[in-house]
Amino acid sequence: MARKAEAGSKAGADQVEQAGIEEAGAQPGSAAAARRPGRPSGSGRGPEQRARLLDAALALFARQGIVDTTLGQVAREAGFTPAMMHYYFKTRDQLLDVLIDERFLPLRARLGGSFQVHPDDPVAAITLLAERLVEVAGDYPWFPPLWIREVISEGGLLKLRMHERFGDANQKTGIAYIEKWQKDGKINPELEPSLMFLSVIGLTILPLATSSMWRNDPARRKLTADDIARHAVALLTHGVAR
Repeated sequence: MARKAEAGSKAGADQVEQAGIEEAGAQPGSAAAARRPGRPSGSGRGPEQRARLLDAALALFARQGIVDTTLGQVAREAGFTPAMMHYYFKTRDQLLDVLIDERFLPLRARLGGSFQVHPDDPVAAITLLAERLVEVAGDYPWFPPLWIREVISEGGLLKLRMHERFGDANQKTGIAYIEKWQKDGKINPELEPSLMFLSVIGLTILPLATSSMWRNDPARRKLTADDIARHAVALLTHGVAR
């Protein structure tokens, strides 16, 4: 039994090594092929390869959705073999959990806290939230289309996974701020607190997610992210009245 287990372990390691050889374009018997397996293409490149797979997954998830994306497609997008992908991520659920921990949580922290920064100034708080959304979208082009596809849309797998892990505490906190500002007479009492964050998203992320379609639109093709943020803040804080 021990010999069988050892043989199976060696076979698995050989598969990973061969995946690294194929991905690097090396021939059996070459210096690359002679390297003993550890990380697929050398311990120094392991983090780089893993990051490339995460980047490829985000690009595909934003482009075609999580449900319709396989691990094999992610591997091809990153320029790796399926065996290489399997070395790092055994299932799509595992990949999604890693993306949440390493990519989405930092963004969530970056976007959160706008109301806490300006607890007594709703205009400044909403302005900061809109500006942060636009900044994040500029830094991570996959963010707007992925958010529209997987968070705002009904049945988005990312939204379900995030809710399972973190609940709706942030949403409740935001609603509580809006209700307090209304009670204190600082903002319009006719506003619906539960729709405020969605309204900010609609005025910032939605235009950015569809901006690629404006290239041939003479009225909007010159708009920048700053223009979108300025428009969103003006509409949210002053409406259309002069």
